[in-house]
Amino acid sequence: MSSNSKPSEGFADKDGHFRRKDSAFRNHISSDPASAFPAESGRYALYIHKGCPWAHRTYITRVLKGLEDVIQLIVLDDSEKRDGKMLWYFSGENRDPLYGFKYLKELYEKSEPGYDGRYLVPTLWDKKSEKIVNNESSEIIRMMYTEFDAFIPEHLRESTKGAKGLYPPQLRSEIDAMNEWVYDTINNGVYKTGFATTQESYEANVYPLFKSLDRIEEHLSQPSHQPYLFGENLTEADIRLYPTLIRFDVAYYPVMGCNLKMIRHDYPHIHDWLRKLYWDEGEKTNGGAFKKTSHFEVYKANYAAARGVAIVPVGPVPDILPL
Repeated sequence: MSSNSKPSEGFADKDGHFRRKDSAFRNHISSDPASAFPAESGRYALYIHKGCPWAHRTYITRVLKGLEDVIQLIVLDDSEKRDGKMLWYFSGENRDPLYGFKYLKELYEKSEPGYDGRYLVPTLWDKKSEKIVNNESSEIIRMMYTEFDAFIPEHLRESTKGAKGLYPPQLRSEIDAMNEWVYDTINNGVYKTGFATTQESYEANVYPLFKSLDRIEEHLSQPSHQPYLFGENLTEADIRLYPTLIRFDVAYYPVMGCNLKMIRHDYPHIHDWLRKLYWDEGEKTNGGAFKKTSHFEVYKANYAAARGVAIVPVGPVPDILPL
């Protein structure tokens, strides 16, 4: 990420509070061949940046579901803040493999000429219609759960897993309830804390962040909520929480002011949960979906640049402790 922006420039509103805007593209891929965006192998491309936790959700899910040969992955590797917008781009001589673009904004303008909104990762692109399908991570991962099942091995299909699926019917109300407060106070809470520009807005968000981490710690202390958030099987709740917490000690704690406690020292149950996800390279994670998609050096540099900090943290050492 370019380091030519001032700390928190353009991220917080005038009152000092960071408020995330809604995604603009909300279409859906469907397994129904008559739909506007039918599921087809090779038709779609997923644009991400490895530093972005929202993109990380889709990055993980693509591996968990075995969609590497079904949905093309395109990785932007740099970004800068310009005119109040985040511009994701390919550094050096790298270019978009589909159109030769340097900036993600060019893809948005191709899809919708005159577009003047935000340019987000993840972005799910339809190569056939040359349109953006969706740029809301929570919706993209749910498409991946079910709509491409025809193109993946039977044991990875949501339809064959039943109660052991990523979003199983018997847990949906509990998962949705957890998603709501985790998103507000943890996933987005680290941003509302780190990009606050007044003491009042910072303190208004840092304490709820750690109150919710305390709540996760208590939740994981219950035998029925181990080793994953809802028991013996991975669910969407794990996918949505992991990207924030894998970044916590290496970036949010040292760079973003989220420094009341560290995961590794102060939250033993969360720490166990996090390490089990990271180090598991077995069947549960389809060969290591969490480890393969985690990039600590990118997180450190990414958030240091976003905050306008000249020094990139070298610690903690190691980035994640062994089991």
